[in-house]
Amino acid sequence: MTTIIDDYITTLTPKARGRIKGVAKLIIADHGTVMLTEDGAAPGDEAADVVLSASDEVFRNILSGAQNPVMAYMSGKLKVEGNVQRALKVSSILTEG
Repeated sequence: MTTIIDDYITTLTPKARGRIKGVAKLIIADHGTVMLTEDGAAPGDEAADVVLSASDEVFRNILSGAQNPVMAYMSGKLKVEGNVQRALKVSSILTEG
């Protein structure tokens, strides 16, 4: 597991804990994957209800509030597989303080 994935797990666990229904997967290009569940964030590459894929830079910008996740999706910077409504919920969780 890379330091980058460790950083995501540390950042996303408190944001996701108790707030994610089902399973969401974040694919961080060239670094790995993070699974989000109601228990928080963990490394892994299991099946998920929704998959969000982007570069590390795009995910970090979404987390910091510098990038609107909907605009990232519309511009092709953020890819979504699965239910788009579910992806929007996951994105809102990522952008909340």
